[in-house]
Amino acid sequence: MKIGLVASLSGTYEPVGTELRDGFKLYLDTHGNKLGGRKVELIVADEGDGPPTAVPAATKLVKKDKVDVLTGLVGGGSVNAVLPLTQQAKIPFLGSNARPPVKDIEYVWTTSFLSDEPGKAIAPYIKDKVDGPVYAIGPDYQGGHDELRGFTEEFERVKGKLANPDGKTTWTPFPKTTNFMPYFAEIAKTDAKAVYCFYAGKAAIDFAKQYAQSDIADLPLYTAFVTEGSVLQAQGPAAKDIYSVLNYAADLDNEANRTFAADWTAEHDTQPTTYAMASYDAAAVLDKAIADAAKDGDVTPQTINKAIAGLGQIDSPRGAWEFGDKAHSPVQTWYLRQVRPDGSKLANVMVQDLATLGS
Repeated sequence: MKIGLVASLSGTYEPVGTELRDGFKLYLDTHGNKLGGRKVELIVADEGDGPPTAVPAATKLVKKDKVDVLTGLVGGGSVNAVLPLTQQAKIPFLGSNARPPVKDIEYVWTTSFLSDEPGKAIAPYIKDKVDGPVYAIGPDYQGGHDELRGFTEEFERVKGKLANPDGKTTWTPFPKTTNFMPYFAEIAKTDAKAVYCFYAGKAAIDFAKQYAQSDIADLPLYTAFVTEGSVLQAQGPAAKDIYSVLNYAADLDNEANRTFAADWTAEHDTQPTTYAMASYDAAAVLDKAIADAAKDGDVTPQTINKAIAGLGQIDSPRGAWEFGDKAHSPVQTWYLRQVRPDGSKLANVMVQDLATLGS
């Protein structure tokens, strides 16, 4: 079997892409480099910062390397740009990071989530906990638009009010924004009682460090992704007390997570993340699907795709989940986490369940 994995191994989202790669490789390493009982050749390519590099990388994997399945992709814009390629070739795209909704889902799956779900999951909680308007800010690209739309639409539905002067999300240029202080100065001029944002990778490091040094450092900060992954170590004390919403927390108490977390920590000496977990799950999905396809005859991209559709419940480190019929995204639990001391280090500690979403 040939599996192609495209992820950001350079650029703003290099920390995320590296974990997508390493999560998939961890599953292979702990399962004899086999999926469905068959030896696997994993071919990895660099997505970079988006479509200009993602499309050539995916094109090589599909047309030259003739992969049976394509997985990975960090950015929503990359997903939209690459999908015509996999759909034309009729090979499954098993995304392992957030993606936007798409119309033709026959060969499209994700083990992560739809990009608008984190904000949708946490908005009612923020409305209940914050006594006043909330300022929304995020990066100006496809993923940022989806993430913030999920929050603002749900927040307004539950009668929350945005502190932004025009009542709309403030966008920061992507990927070039590294100085957030001017934006924090503008937030300080409003009546905001809290801030909600989405940033990841290197931008998340800059945002968190500068937030802690700004005039709005005392405002509660609710986020998607800002403290997830290796960025937490780089943020250091600036990350303390930041809230985040995700479909995974490293301290979830279930057997699958205990195994996954122990294997990950033994190899990387860090806590596992949602990025690594979703890519690990992508390999687990393929393990089951390839085995099921083999029972019915030839194993081809088309029979693997059919088998994915019939998998049912997946036993995952995040808790049990299954693909929804409408969008082929996980129906799963969302969790509230907060950065707190865990021994001598800071960690994203699970606080409570928030919602079950997916379709």
